[in-house]
Amino acid sequence: MDRRELRVNFSKYDYGEKEMIEEVEEVPKEYKEKAKEVGIEVDKGGGIYFQIDHNAIYQKLVDRLRKKGVIIMSIGEALRRFEWVKGYYWHALNPKADRASKIVEEHRRNGYFIYIPSELKLDEPIQTCLFIAKQNVAQPVHNLVIVGDDAEATLITGCTAITEEALHIGASEFYIGNNAKLTFIMIHNWTSKIHVRPRTGVIVGKGGVFTNYYVNMRPGETIQMLPEAVLHDGARAYLTSIIKSGGRALVDIGGRIVFKGNDTRGEVITRSVVMGRAEVTMRGILETEGNANARGHLECRGLLLSDSARAIAIPQLEAKGMRANLTHEAAIGKISEEELNYLMAKGFTEEEAVSIIVRGFLEAGLDLLPENVRNGVKLVLDSMAKSL
Repeated sequence: MDRRELRVNFSKYDYGEKEMIEEVEEVPKEYKEKAKEVGIEVDKGGGIYFQIDHNAIYQKLVDRLRKKGVIIMSIGEALRRFEWVKGYYWHALNPKADRASKIVEEHRRNGYFIYIPSELKLDEPIQTCLFIAKQNVAQPVHNLVIVGDDAEATLITGCTAITEEALHIGASEFYIGNNAKLTFIMIHNWTSKIHVRPRTGVIVGKGGVFTNYYVNMRPGETIQMLPEAVLHDGARAYLTSIIKSGGRALVDIGGRIVFKGNDTRGEVITRSVVMGRAEVTMRGILETEGNANARGHLECRGLLLSDSARAIAIPQLEAKGMRANLTHEAAIGKISEEELNYLMAKGFTEEEAVSIIVRGFLEAGLDLLPENVRNGVKLVLDSMAKSL
């Protein structure tokens, strides 16, 4: 069977006017309810950035965060107000890397800018939402997050849509300072004919930690992403992707870690539940630079719930020098009959038993998340398992 291709006609979508419109107003109630599905609670306190199509309509920063030096605004406003931001812009990503990146640079329609000053440790998460409301709209955004030395923060980004057909391209750059820590949780829930092309680059300073936890409740028509983290001396990165796909969706997903410094550690985990006629490719790349003392592990696991579904695992290890220790494991298969029969013997129906097994399969990497957001993510995973 020939593999289908992740093709998209970028020119068919509406990119809007060249001048970006920014209006600060209340988020419509129906959009708030939809945002809750991807973990965004607009009416809760803390920092909020909410963008609908091309417009940054809601930017909320409570006084206590503002007084501590936290900045949350659209990337367009940040580039106009702060000259120093240009020193980070397109530094962790290449604007000419592919067609999707070029479109973001050519047509950028906002995106968020977040700055956490050095030594500040935030107890509450910052929330952002990229929302698509118009039919056939293109939403090319550029997000930029800077976490200063010795600072700690959690960022939750929810991306969703109420229209059927659209294009979302998100170029996201993360700069984690020395001994700093960022937990980035991204939850996607797309409609059936949306094409999604996230592009993510991360630079982790000495002793820094970057934890990326990605959940895709529904992938749309096609999605392709491979976030990359570059680690300096003593840095850590954990990239986890949890995917549920069905219909005829095409998904190409995973993560890449480049071990640039010594005493670096990293892990890429991908778990995929594949139904219908969907096809999922799970990629993982671990790569050392020079003779770096690095330790890394890849895990790609697919669970097939349909005879017409397809899953592909592509682990890649590249070590330059004798001090690297890189490992991988991959597995693709169906639900164990033994596990299913055991649960049904305990009184569960077949549907309930399948849901329990899938829920356990999806909960990889939850222990890496801060306790104050773990329960919220578990609710999303429970919803995914119950909707099979």
